[in-house]
Amino acid sequence: MITVVIPTLNAERVLAATLTALVPAAVEGVVREVIIVDGGSSDHTARIVEAAGAELVTAQKGRGSQLAAGAKAARQPWLLFLHADTVLEAGWESEALAFIERVDGGARPESAAAFKFSLDDIGFAPRALETLVSLRCLLLRLPYGDQGLLVPRRLYESVGGYQPLPLMEDVAMVRGLGRKRIVMLRSRATTSAVRFRRDGYLLRSLRNMSCVALFLLRVPTRHIVRLYG
Repeated sequence: MITVVIPTLNAERVLAATLTALVPAAVEGVVREVIIVDGGSSDHTARIVEAAGAELVTAQKGRGSQLAAGAKAARQPWLLFLHADTVLEAGWESEALAFIERVDGGARPESAAAFKFSLDDIGFAPRALETLVSLRCLLLRLPYGDQGLLVPRRLYESVGGYQPLPLMEDVAMVRGLGRKRIVMLRSRATTSAVRFRRDGYLLRSLRNMSCVALFLLRVPTRHIVRLYG
């Protein structure tokens, strides 16, 4: 039913937890295939993939290119794109399955879904950021890649798939889908807060927003990469 596609680059520190969260869904038959698309890791990412029984595909470095390669290799009618450091909440598969059944059964128009943003950090700053992201998704229907994307293959292909971009591939995809075809699920997708702790929540958030704004203004992504850091 679902192929999970995860792009990696030296992801040994985080990948095991991400894969572990998929096990119950695999046991239930909701997840039928997990494809890891590696962009040239020099750590033990490949060993973790082998131990998990997932499929390893190599592709040109760059999240957009890697996601596109994973989608091309997928064999299931639904695709779930996840970042390597994003862990889905226990029970996510029940909500995802209900969404899939509504779409496939015609109860709702063909749509994609993303999860609720969460950070693996404590304190006021991460909770405030989570609230702001929830508001952004409520008002703009603009989830980012760290919230995952569950999409039927036919819809994914109809909008042209992921573009071979080094970043902002998630924004390009969501804009291609359009806000009316984005559904926000209640289940959490918890992402590593390493960048926020390293750079500071305010500075990292401002950088992220600046990068999105520049992308929407059609600034080439090769320039945006320098700002993203």
